Amino acid sequence: MKNGLFTISLDFELHWGGFEKWPLQQYRQYFMNTRKTIPSMLRAFQRYEVHVTWATVGMLMPASRRDAELLYPAAKPAYQQPTLSAYHYIRQSGIGEDESTDPFHFAASLVKEILRTPHQELGSHTFSHYYCNEAGQTVGQFRADLQAAQRAAALCNTRLTSLVFPRNQFNEDYLRVCYEEGFTAVRDNPRDWFWNIRSTQNESRWKRLNRGADAYIPLGKKNTYDLASVAVQPGLPLCLPASRLLRPYDPAEYFLNDMKISRICHEMERAARNSEVYHLWWHPHNFGNYPEQSMKALEKILQHFDYCRKLYHMSSATMGETADLIYQMHGKDQTA
Repeated sequence: MKNGLFTISLDFELHWGGFEKWPLQQYRQYFMNTRKTIPSMLRAFQRYEVHVTWATVGMLMPASRRDAELLYPAAKPAYQQPTLSAYHYIRQSGIGEDESTDPFHFAASLVKEILRTPHQELGSHTFSHYYCNEAGQTVGQFRADLQAAQRAAALCNTRLTSLVFPRNQFNEDYLRVCYEEGFTAVRDNPRDWFWNIRSTQNESRWKRLNRGADAYIPLGKKNTYDLASVAVQPGLPLCLPASRLLRPYDPAEYFLNDMKISRICHEMERAARNSEVYHLWWHPHNFGNYPEQSMKALEKILQHFDYCRKLYHMSSATMGETADLIYQMHGKDQTA
């Protein structure tokens, strides 16, 4: 790769991303703000010609509950902790009939807007926000979930090739299934001990503290990388390491808000100078509490990318486009 590469991947999930811990009644405005912010993000990406992968929970894609139920897999995740299952949540709490009655669990209109916006890729965050490292679930149930995700994408006249594991529960044992179900790229975690996430349950505060502190001060390893360093292995998708989580604006952080944006810009420019990859990610709902301030921070990042593009000829690519570049470098067919 002659020039640096800027990649953004977003975990688009709305309430499916935390139904077991986020009481919906307390988060309604939060997710309504998220829905209003997504079009603003899309306009900003279009304005700066930034290519983005939207890793979307498959349950958001159907237009109605009836359509969603037709996609449910027969083999559902059998977590030892039942409350982690989206299907358990549906049985216990229920969901609405469609997006107009339940904008927290359906988002077909937003998915269509993503697909209409230039340079945006619809990726997968699994169908049911599936947790690959939780006790009780099996590889067969994971395969069934990915098949349901592909059926959901077919409703949008597309096929998914990029995947992000929910809660960053990266599971190398499941990679072959990803490839066999059509995924040629998955997002990997940064190679730091505090990003090794084994479970949603009982994770140490020390690990979470280090993940948070690394947004402001360098605690982890170098997080930009050469495209040629990504391994190509027969029968497996490419594992594209994430570089940095964009943490949302927080008024309690005062000057730290500017510090974390400056750190992102510095890392991006380092990648541009060294012809490396910088992979930024976040959840759209992270902007839900302070959307205006969070969008201003994103604007600064995109402006700095534009600076790096003009000065260092940095380019932007989705996860799928990044995978294509790697396969081309190795002279291989990227078709799973």
